[in-house]
Amino acid sequence: MDGIMNTRVFITIDTEEDDWGRYDTQGHTIENIDQIPLLQDVFDRYGARPTYLVSYPVSESDQSRKILLDIYEKGKCEIGTHCHPWNTPPFEEETSSRNSMLCNLSQKLVEKKIETLHDSVVRRFSIVPVCFRTGRWGFGPNVARSLSHLGYRIDTSITPFVDWTAYNGPDFSDARSDAYYFDPDDIFIAKAKGPLLEIPPTIGYLQNKMKLCHATKKWISGSFLSRYHLLGILDRMGVVSFRWLSPEMSNASEMISLAKNFSRLGYRFLNMSFHSTTLLPGRSPFVRNQQELEIFLKNIEEFLLFAANQGMSFHYLSEATECNIQLTRHGKQRN
Repeated sequence: MDGIMNTRVFITIDTEEDDWGRYDTQGHTIENIDQIPLLQDVFDRYGARPTYLVSYPVSESDQSRKILLDIYEKGKCEIGTHCHPWNTPPFEEETSSRNSMLCNLSQKLVEKKIETLHDSVVRRFSIVPVCFRTGRWGFGPNVARSLSHLGYRIDTSITPFVDWTAYNGPDFSDARSDAYYFDPDDIFIAKAKGPLLEIPPTIGYLQNKMKLCHATKKWISGSFLSRYHLLGILDRMGVVSFRWLSPEMSNASEMISLAKNFSRLGYRFLNMSFHSTTLLPGRSPFVRNQQELEIFLKNIEEFLLFAANQGMSFHYLSEATECNIQLTRHGKQRN
């Protein structure tokens, strides 16, 4: 109980355009942002403090700016950045699935795009953002160097136990699950005086031996056993259960179980993540209709109620450097 009570909860939302999976430079709609006040009402009931990580089309929209700025000026949220390279100028690369991963672009072009987004948020919201997540989880040393150059302090792009190489992205299978400072030239190694702090989304297993569970999952996925749906069977048996702290990927009960397991294992922070696009039924893979939206919001609320009842504290992501979350500065992570 004491461990849970000392847990800090961050909520990081990719606040972006509606057009899921469309890598065009222009013509994006952003109707989902109109739904954010509905979401914010849920947060407000529990004192939750979301970090809205905005993409370039959202930052440049007058309507989106009005909605987010109203929440921000009331002291109920903070605003960071979320770079989608396909719709963030300059457009010097060929539009493709591979180039939708920011880490696949040149250092110079990455710097230009992040600076464009950064300057837009500074100009439009009169703030200097310090928190970042890259689009499609396409994070790498070139992105980290650009963030450090612009004075960012916190990244939340590395997804532990997840391999994005099938989507032309990075492999985070062996990335640590805890918070750590790092040098931009080596994004996976904790470094005491690194300029950037990684706060990864909370992703892992409901079982205590998460590394063993992940090794088992990888072995089955790469063997002939995958055709027999063995992972699904092991999940239902409670042997290997992989979950995200995200209402897009898990229900309330699963998120609560994951949170409890992370607490048992000694983690002192949780990072719930999802996309604003999911607030608009039919525009993301996770919510197809109004009924599913209601379930989605209910799952968020049930998790927030659990966190509040357990005495967890809600924080903006930018406050992570000030929180006692047992940062890893040296050595190996737990598990």
